Amino acid sequence: MPKVYLTRVEKFNAAHRLWVDEWSEEKNFEQFGKCANKNWHGHNYILEVTVSGSPDPVTGFIVDVKRLSKVILKEVVDHLDHRNLNLDVPFTRGVMPTTENMVIIIWERLKDKMKGCQLHKIKLQETDKIYAEYFGE
Repeated sequence: MPKVYLTRVEKFNAAHRLWVDEWSEEKNFEQFGKCANKNWHGHNYILEVTVSGSPDPVTGFIVDVKRLSKVILKEVVDHLDHRNLNLDVPFTRGVMPTTENMVIIIWERLKDKMKGCQLHKIKLQETDKIYAEYFGE
């Protein structure tokens, strides 16, 4: 059977701060720049969840995209949207909320929730110039 990749896009807004408590303010700003702002800063994130599978011979779908969207919203977006990633979200608290760490966290939230398809890739775009991808490796 042919393998097809399907991507669902969702969006959320969240604030965070990149900061290492053990470092001086100078070192934090040297490493993280504006992302170390003591009053936080926010992003309009674009989340892409890619799944793979074979199209159903009757429906032609590898997954019901409405159901896929509901899973992404329930497990990820509803928890992250309009939240402070450092303070408000139990599963991101205590983790440096970089784009790189966030794709791993999102993968872990979704990996066991896929029905009839395989989770293939998480892509999280933080700005128009920066995104991270994770394939579960």
